Amino acid sequence: MSTKLESHGQGNILVLNAGSSSLKFASFHVASGQSPTRTLHGTVVGIGTAPKLQAWAHEGCPMEEVALSPNPTSSRSPPCITDPAQGQQAALAALLSWLKAHPTQGPLLAAAHRVVHGGESFTQPTWVTPNVLQQLNALVPLAPLHQPHNLAAIRALANLQPGLPQLACFDTAFHAHQSWVGQAYALPQRISPKGVKRYGFHGVSCEYIASVLPQHLGEAAQGRVVVAHLGNGASLCAMKGLRSVASTMGLTTLDGLMMGTRCGQIDPGVLLYLMQHEGMSTAQLEAMLYKESGLLGVSGLSSDMRTLEASQAPDAQAAIELYVHGITRELGAMAAVLGGLDALVFTAGIGEHSALVRERVCEQAQWLGLSFAPEANAAHQARISTPGSQVSAWVIPTNEEWMIAQHAQEMLLSPA
Repeated sequence: MSTKLESHGQGNILVLNAGSSSLKFASFHVASGQSPTRTLHGTVVGIGTAPKLQAWAHEGCPMEEVALSPNPTSSRSPPCITDPAQGQQAALAALLSWLKAHPTQGPLLAAAHRVVHGGESFTQPTWVTPNVLQQLNALVPLAPLHQPHNLAAIRALANLQPGLPQLACFDTAFHAHQSWVGQAYALPQRISPKGVKRYGFHGVSCEYIASVLPQHLGEAAQGRVVVAHLGNGASLCAMKGLRSVASTMGLTTLDGLMMGTRCGQIDPGVLLYLMQHEGMSTAQLEAMLYKESGLLGVSGLSSDMRTLEASQAPDAQAAIELYVHGITRELGAMAAVLGGLDALVFTAGIGEHSALVRERVCEQAQWLGLSFAPEANAAHQARISTPGSQVSAWVIPTNEEWMIAQHAQEMLLSPA
């Protein structure tokens, strides 16, 4: 029995990462016996107001920047759309129309989505069915910044192209096989069966790093490695044998490191105090923790590390100092869980582009045996530790899109 990919010989996978007001997309050409090849990628921004598509060819050359309309046949400016589902459907309708006008080799075989939370049930890529969608919707309270928009894109595409297979790839899946002690909270036994445990996130990114790490470290990639995924969301993942051992994130995407607008680790007593003595509601707490804290909250200026690094304001510099301190503290915890450290990998937006953050973190990690190479770091080289360093330090760009496309290709090659 031939698979869908084998029956067509070749085709394309559309990878989607949906946010509240933006939609990242990439088209990958796939064929049996070959790795996925990205042919184009881009972003739809301004969803719900005035959507605009920006696209680049696979070489990074700009292809097009064009204002979109929810109705692809209309040239009028789109009205404001406040419903996330309607906004995603309008953006996807316009995107599909644009892709049709820019055909690639072979048919569109499937769409593959990054979905932040898979809960206990979904520990590997899964074809989306109505039942799967219902189970994923129940996880919205655990990832309110991401899950609703991930699922809105799936629903929207199902309405637009009902026969197109859709695959969900989960940020929690890479961490699903940690030991029970790495996942458990010290809560009454009646709580844990309700799915209250540490899940960890940024798993698609960490999985990609694990897949390419042997190219950089050789056999040492099997050792004790910490991946620092530092972006608007941030976490550390401890790996041994290229598998996740621990993550700084927990039940939700709030825990662990300080982030762009999220506070990271916090004493639960702080929340009780704010509720009992400051009269804050759960909705007010949620807004504060997810959208008003982190780099933005401490600096009072911005959630963007580039803006803070360029600012001389004391609060901006304080935000950077606190950010680095949190990474330093959690790096020590990850090293303790691993029983030492062989390599530290920086990735994602801040990790790949902020030489200042990398420098400060590495300087604080000298006690672990890391000998920092300032010139290599300033030049954004792949290795930023000295040749003789006991612990090597690296900058490796992540590629979540390719990882998702790879999973989709594997699923398309699997018998139904």
